[in-house]
Amino acid sequence: MSKKILVVDDEAHIRMLYSEELTEEGYEVITAEGGLNLLERIETEKPDLVVLDIKMVDYNGLDLLQDIRNKFYDLPVILCSAYDTFKDDIKSIAADQYVIKSFDLAELKSKISELLSD
Repeated sequence: MSKKILVVDDEAHIRMLYSEELTEEGYEVITAEGGLNLLERIETEKPDLVVLDIKMVDYNGLDLLQDIRNKFYDLPVILCSAYDTFKDDIKSIAADQYVIKSFDLAELKSKISELLSD
């Protein structure tokens, strides 16, 4: 059975890229464009891992990370951002991994594989 990954990003082209690339790697991919009903979505979809954007138009990914941690403590979360300044925010320590956004998804794929192989 393939592992399910939830990609949360407000940019449609990022969701599409991640979805295509991770599907090719054999994962089942579901997407969300923001934090609206995200916890309920996690509850129903039961992903094995979440790839979470930090800077979204309507949501702060670090706040969403805290919400996820409060309800789904063991769910692995990879923070994705175009900027590395998020590392200065104490809330970011709740993430399992961090990836700087890139169109080369080698690092993201590697970290997903690492987290899901445990």
